[in-house]
Amino acid sequence: MTLVRIPRRAVTASARVGMVCLHTCPFEQPGAGDAGGMNVYVRQLARGLVRRGWTVHITTIGTLGRVEVEPGIVVDHVDVGVPRSKDALAAALPTVVENLRARAADDVDLLHSHYWLSGVAGLRLAADRGVPLVHTMHTMARVKNAHRGPSQRPEPEQRVDAERRIAAEAGLLLANGASEAADLTRFYGADPSRVAVVPPGVDLGVFRPEGEAENEADEPGAGTPGRLRVVLAGRMQRHKGPQVLLQAVARLREQRPDIGLDVRIIGAASGGDLDLPALVTSLGVEDAVRLEPPVPPRRLAAAFRAADVVVMPSAHESFGLVALEAQACGTPVIATDAGGLAEAVQDGETGILVPGRDPTDWADALARLHDDPAGRAALATRAAVHARAFTWDNTAALTEDAYRRALSGLSRE
Repeated sequence: MTLVRIPRRAVTASARVGMVCLHTCPFEQPGAGDAGGMNVYVRQLARGLVRRGWTVHITTIGTLGRVEVEPGIVVDHVDVGVPRSKDALAAALPTVVENLRARAADDVDLLHSHYWLSGVAGLRLAADRGVPLVHTMHTMARVKNAHRGPSQRPEPEQRVDAERRIAAEAGLLLANGASEAADLTRFYGADPSRVAVVPPGVDLGVFRPEGEAENEADEPGAGTPGRLRVVLAGRMQRHKGPQVLLQAVARLREQRPDIGLDVRIIGAASGGDLDLPALVTSLGVEDAVRLEPPVPPRRLAAAFRAADVVVMPSAHESFGLVALEAQACGTPVIATDAGGLAEAVQDGETGILVPGRDPTDWADALARLHDDPAGRAALATRAAVHARAFTWDNTAALTEDAYRRALSGLSRE
């Protein structure tokens, strides 16, 4: 593998970035299927770059053709004859890449790929066009495998090998936090000098403590006064830990029957590895738990404001965007002390970090918050202040700095 110098390209008001986001469209509703925090990240980053004078062209898989979704942002839905799912795209990845290469190349200054499937395509497309590739992993196979539970299948070697190649050959790697940056080096041998930390942001115009009525997210008659109101939001799969929350609820009801609970789980099944309705029934917590579909950002913010606590019992997160959004609404967060969650949540200051996913420990954390209303209020106040430091404009500015490095630095091919 040889190092070649990319010709210097000026970043001007008309600079163009091509984003590759194959397995999900960034403008789809998060919380269902493969749509999650990455959708929010790419969409908000694109908007932030447009505000800085960039034009953003996003390539995804689909049949809608080329659509200017917003001024300065074009989404090209490319029909490659393969369903837009992670498994289908992985199985046909060489064909998908060749179909993308056969299309007329857009005039862009650099490419920015998101997730490993897009990174594989991005390496080839960047080489074809003679532009640098910047890549954001979002999640990594070897990290997920290190944190997976006994009932979860390991990530395939195809993905591990692809991520190793991306880490070696991309011009620059963007990490959501210091934890992810360390994982890139630890698990993939990435050169630290080619890793830039760019934290995600929060839409503070939507996710804020004040504004719309706090109970607007509840349907008439929903919720019970006096109960501890708990929210978990995201794609419902074992990795995200809804089963941990439900087991904690069952244990808390046994150990502390004096604590009333109103639990809302907001999101749709993803991956097919968990039957939440059946688990709710088998644990006998139907009267305390509501399973709800994904909702748009403003309704999600209202749900966070209506909660006493938002929980994230994930096995691992590269950062944990939901944790930031909840804190921006003035709601403390209980999260697993793993990966980027330990950066998103300040233990004892804006929430509670739980070491592991033992349901007993999670039940204890819920009980602590229930028993200390004054402490919970203090956490909420500090959470809102903490989240205000994370803005998408800052994310866009740091990303632009990274683009400048890639445009004037070294790439591998």
